[in-house]
Amino acid sequence: MKEFLLVFRRDAVTKDAQLSPEQMQAMMKPWQDWMGGLAAQNKLVSSGNRLDSDGRVVKPDNVITNGPYVETKEAIGGYIIIRADSIDEAAELSKGCPILKTGGNVEIRTLVPMD
Repeated sequence: MKEFLLVFRRDAVTKDAQLSPEQMQAMMKPWQDWMGGLAAQNKLVSSGNRLDSDGRVVKPDNVITNGPYVETKEAIGGYIIIRADSIDEAAELSKGCPILKTGGNVEIRTLVPMD
């Protein structure tokens, strides 16, 4: 089995895309259920973390900017690592991700061991 990084992205700019505290609370159970289902199938490697919107980007010549990507409309909200037989299976597992119900998306990347 291979390991895959699932990166959760959603619109971070428009006011309509921002969830209220009540909406965020209501989203907790679907996330717990989805990730619990992955764990029950022995597909969840790491539950990852949510990411704060504040960050920095370090560029060549020791330039540090506010970031991470202030010029883009989408922001990375979090990530997990799963295991699957193929990237296609990882994509199928991602179809149940609750972020899809709020207009977000899931980026799937194969993790390559550093041998």
